[in-house]
Amino acid sequence: MHKTDKRADTRTKASRDIIAIGIAVAAIVMFVGTGGTVLPQILRSWSTGSAGPDAVLVNALLLNIALIIFGLRRYRELIAEIEERCKAESRAQMLAETDPLTGCLNRRSVTPETDTLIKTAAKSDRAVAFLMIDLDNFKQVNDLNGHKVGDRLLKETADTLRKTMPADGKIARLGGDEFACIMTFAKNAPDTIDQIASALITAVGKPMTIDGYPVEITISVGIATNMHQPSEDAVLLDGEAMMHRADIAMYHAKKQGKDRYFWFDPSMEKELRFRNELESGIKRGILEGEYEPYYEQQIDLATNEIVGFEMLARWNSPELGLVNPAVFIPVAEELGVIAALSEQLIEQSLKDAKDWHPSLTLSVNISPIQLRDPWFSQKLLKLLVKHNFPPQRLEIEITESCLHENIGVVKSMITSLKTQGIKISLDDFGTGYSSLSQLRSLPFDRLKIDRSFVGELKEEDASEKIVNAIISLGDGLDMPVTAEGIEDQRVVDVLKDKGAIKGQGYLYGRPETAAKVRERLAAQGLLANAPARATPAGASNGTAGRTHQLGLRKRA
Repeated sequence: MHKTDKRADTRTKASRDIIAIGIAVAAIVMFVGTGGTVLPQILRSWSTGSAGPDAVLVNALLLNIALIIFGLRRYRELIAEIEERCKAESRAQMLAETDPLTGCLNRRSVTPETDTLIKTAAKSDRAVAFLMIDLDNFKQVNDLNGHKVGDRLLKETADTLRKTMPADGKIARLGGDEFACIMTFAKNAPDTIDQIASALITAVGKPMTIDGYPVEITISVGIATNMHQPSEDAVLLDGEAMMHRADIAMYHAKKQGKDRYFWFDPSMEKELRFRNELESGIKRGILEGEYEPYYEQQIDLATNEIVGFEMLARWNSPELGLVNPAVFIPVAEELGVIAALSEQLIEQSLKDAKDWHPSLTLSVNISPIQLRDPWFSQKLLKLLVKHNFPPQRLEIEITESCLHENIGVVKSMITSLKTQGIKISLDDFGTGYSSLSQLRSLPFDRLKIDRSFVGELKEEDASEKIVNAIISLGDGLDMPVTAEGIEDQRVVDVLKDKGAIKGQGYLYGRPETAAKVRERLAAQGLLANAPARATPAGASNGTAGRTHQLGLRKRA
């Protein structure tokens, strides 16, 4: 039935009720008038045996009685309907203001309740705290044990919150696995809220068994109060503003490792706004082509000649200026746009590298996210064909962390790329958890020693054992070595004595644009139209290859 039909039916029923009551009232009035004449005559007839009242008056009296009975019945029905409507309205209001699963307040009602509590607290010179609570990894509990167990867990959590909260506290389920607690506290004792937040984390975090399934859950808590902080102007906060602030603090707690609580601080909101601007800018930057490759020199330590470059991604943002990859690469990975960003940079680098001497190779540093794409190798080969770039001049770099996500997929992809003639390097070696069996089974062509180990060599009493071990491992597996992060001549002198090694670092200059690199190569006769140079010593172990490295590197 449509709403208009329901309203029309209600109006018709109301009209009938008014008419029925009007008839009953008129019948009572007529009964008084008619009864005053007819009833005395009836009594006199019974007592003396004389003629009774006029039949018409008797019939009128009986009709009045019938109408009165009808009116009384309708009146009782109306009273019953009114009571039923009141109950229905109460149920509707309860459903509108409470969560049916847990019996807590819901998102719609928590804001007005908070506003009411703020007014009440103000009369006794108290403050109000709003605690936003989110269950960590609740989706995993649902996926592993089913939604029935998930619902039971929500009920248990609500009961735990009720038992732990102070008597004047209010609890709300805002939706999904999000809860809120509001309470008052003495303005000079905010540590009371710290104690309650800690108690909530401890109580909810206790192991429990639900329908035979062992369940452990933790919570992240964000706290906001209507008291202004010294670092901000005095503002009157209502329930909506407090909920917003507590939400920001709660996500900050999640970001800091979960299973903890944080008070809202204005800097959190500024950070969140910056993050939103950064995300929007990153997506726009891909569409507008704002990302640019910068190149860092690589040097053959034996000959001190340039043997290539490593590309460090830079973002020329119109609003933020030149942004370091350590800032935008992790965000791009979280947003799922790293593949598009990487492909854009790879394509630009292929164009740049075509102008260089044919002996130079191009190395591409790949994000772990890209290796999850089963079509990655095909996409890469398509770019090579498009730009007529020989695959033998291309080198792929992957980090050790990639090896633990899906070793089967990684091995298949590496094998596919090597079949096409592409070289594979293991980047940042020594910082991850790659095993010797993985190094033996995966067809890597080169090891890159992480800068953290190389940087230690500049100290007078530095231990060279780790670097020596990696170089020896590379020799044993027939993998040449590149040392990253060379910033001191002493490091070069130490590494020169350890064999044919390539090196890179700020000792040889800061990263440069493609135009600057072209100028440098032109001065040394290393552009595409330059005559071929003699093969440097040490070519047999792979150090002679000129390497330009395109990297989505998370460093300056």
